[in-house]
Amino acid sequence: MPRIRRAPLESSAVNSVGYDPRTKALDVEYAGGAVYRYYPVPDRVYRQLLQAESKGRFVNSRIRDAYPFRRIG
Repeated sequence: MPRIRRAPLESSAVNSVGYDPRTKALDVEYAGGAVYRYYPVPDRVYRQLLQAESKGRFVNSRIRDAYPFRRIG
């Protein structure tokens, strides 16, 4: 499993996110420390996440239950 570099976010629910456009994998590190990989997440959805006013709300409504995932950390 390739390592995806994550960048910190200003969010009370999400510590950091990282995205690999080649594999369309999105890593989300939640505030509790758990890291999940979602795939295949389109580039536009990742860009919308970065621009969302509430990152946690966006992840909960547009990513968490919309894409297959696995816990990686």
